[in-house]
Formats: sequence, C-alpha cells, structure tokens
Amino acid sequence: MSVDVIVEAGDWDDAAFTALAEAACDAALRHLELDPDRFEISLLACDDARIADLNADFRGKPTPTNVLSWPAEEIALPLGERPDLPTAPAGGPPVELGDIAIAHETCEREARDLGRPFAHHLSHLLVHGTLHLLGFDHINDADAAVMEGLETRILAILGVPAPY
Repeated sequence: MSVDVIVEAGDWDDAAFTALAEAACDAALRHLELDPDRFEISLLACDDARIADLNADFRGKPTPTNVLSWPAEEIALPLGERPDLPTAPAGGPPVELGDIAIAHETCEREARDLGRPFAHHLSHLLVHGTLHLLGFDHINDADAAVMEGLETRILAILGVPAPY
C-alpha cells in the first residue's frame, strides 16, 4: 500500500504513526477485497490548530475534530448499502483514494476519555477515514450500521477490540 504521510505538527512519533497507518489502511482495503498495492492514500498528521483550520475551511466548523477525509472522487452511497468500490487496473499507476487529516491532541484526549490505548483509537480513526475515502458514510442509521460493522470487523483483524 502506498501511504504518503506528512507529519506537520503535534507530538506524533513519525515511524510509529506511519507503521500504524499502513497497517490500518491496508487492513481496510484487504477486508473489502481491494489490493492495497493498487491504491494510494495521503495522510496529514497534524495538531488541533491545523485541523480546526481545515474543519473551518471545508465544513464551516472552526473547531478541532479527530479526523477529516477528502475522497478523490465523490461516490454516491445507496441507503444502507455498500458503495461501488473503485477499481485499479493491473499495470497502471496506483489509484489515488484521497486525503486524511488526523489531529494528535484530539485523538489522545478521546482515547484517554474512552479508556482505550492511543494506538487502538488511532487505528479506529484511520480505518474510519479510509472507509470514508471509499464512499462509506454514517449520515443515517442504515449507513452507520454498515460502516460500524465494517470498522468492527477490520479492527478485529488488527487485534483491536470493537469500538462500539
């Protein structure tokens, strides 16, 4: 899997973040029967100030959040169903799925508040962001059930307990 990581700010351990990100994104793609070697994801590891700016610019919410994602292509999601997953022809360049930004302080605070190891919470958010890049969402109960079920199964592969 090609994960392009930029550690811009925050108390990130570059090597640990990159390894965790590659494992989480790879597991999400493999679980959906997509070859990770055929896809690329760009990750921005940042702090609360940077993600608050991004959240304001793209969602009109000038507050920190844990993770944001920007799919390379807009994918229509039928209510309560899986979206059509991207294809990546063999021999061609990897398909760019999109960008994910994740904020250290918010993730760390949430992990502490939830009583979970930071690495487990971070894995969950990376899987969550990857699923968003593939067109999954949780806007309504039906879509949330599909997405949360996938997250739970993917995290189990990574040895992370169910987050819900």
